[in-house]
Amino acid sequence: MNKFFRIVKKVILYTISILLLLSVVGYVYLYVLPKGPEITTVSKIKAGKDSFVIHAYKHSERKSIKVWTYKPESWNDKDKIVFVMHGGGRNADDYLNAWIELANKNNLLIIAPEFENKFSKYTTNDYQEGNLFTFFGAENPKIEWAFTVVENIFDYIKSVNTITNEQYNIFGHSAGGQFVHRMVMLMPESRIGTAIAANSGFYTLPNENLEFPYGIQSTATDLQKSYKKRLIVLLGELDNDPSLGTFRTTDLAMEQGAHRLERGTTFFYVNMQLATKNNWKFNWKVDTIKNVGHDYKKMSESAIDWIKN
Repeated sequence: MNKFFRIVKKVILYTISILLLLSVVGYVYLYVLPKGPEITTVSKIKAGKDSFVIHAYKHSERKSIKVWTYKPESWNDKDKIVFVMHGGGRNADDYLNAWIELANKNNLLIIAPEFENKFSKYTTNDYQEGNLFTFFGAENPKIEWAFTVVENIFDYIKSVNTITNEQYNIFGHSAGGQFVHRMVMLMPESRIGTAIAANSGFYTLPNENLEFPYGIQSTATDLQKSYKKRLIVLLGELDNDPSLGTFRTTDLAMEQGAHRLERGTTFFYVNMQLATKNNWKFNWKVDTIKNVGHDYKKMSESAIDWIKN
C-alpha cells in the first residue's frame, strides 16, 4: 500500500512539474520573446494597395504588427479614414480587398491591422477581447491593450503622412465586431468617430457582477462616457445560424441568445435600458440588414451609409 502511495505521489509531482514547465514555456513564448514580421522602412502610404510593419507598442520593440492599407488616388488630408478589423481568421488582407471598391466609390483611406497569432484559435483574448488579460489571467497594462495598438497605428500614419484628421472610423465583423464594441466600452477616450460592430459572436454586457469578457467586472469601465460614442450595432437578419464561423456556446454566452442576431439585439437593448435608467446620453444605434447573414462583404457594404453620414 505504501508503495502504491509513493507511486501516486511521484505521478502527481511529475504532472505538476510538467504543467508548470508548460506554463512557463507558454508564458515566455507568448509574452516575452519578440514576435511578428520584420519592421519596414518608414515611408508614406502609396496610392492603391500597400502595407507596412511597425512596433505594436510605443514603449517596447517586443511585438510588431503588419498593417494593410488602401488609398484612392483622390484621397487627401481630412478625407475619411476607416479602420477595418478582421474576423477570427486574422485575414486582414481579405477584409481590405472587400473594402477596395467601397473606398474608391466613397474616397476612404482604409487601414486594416493584422493581429496575427499562430495560436489564435486558443488565445482569442489577445485580439477580440482586447488583450486586457494574459492567457493565464494576469492583467496587461493598458499600453499593451489591442485597442491601444489601433490608436498607435493612427498616430503613426498621421505623423508619417502629415495627416491632420482628429478622428477615424472603425468597422469590425464577427471577431472584429467583438473588438469594436469592447473598444468603445473600455476605451471611450479613443479617437473613434463612428464605430460599427457587425455580427459579433457574443458581447460584453454592462454587468459588474459578470467577469470579463461576458461582463465588466474587474475593468475600469466608464459606461456614461462610452454611451456618448457613436456605436452602430450592425446585425444580419439571416445571421441566425450558429453553425457558421466560430460560435461560443458556453452557458454565459448562450444566455445572451441562441444565435448572433439574438445576441446583438440583447446587447443593444440591455445597454439602452441602463442608459435610460440613469438618464445618460445614449448615442448608440442598432441596424438590422435584411436578407444578409454572416457575410463580412455584404455587411461592409451596409456599413458605408453610417460612415458617410
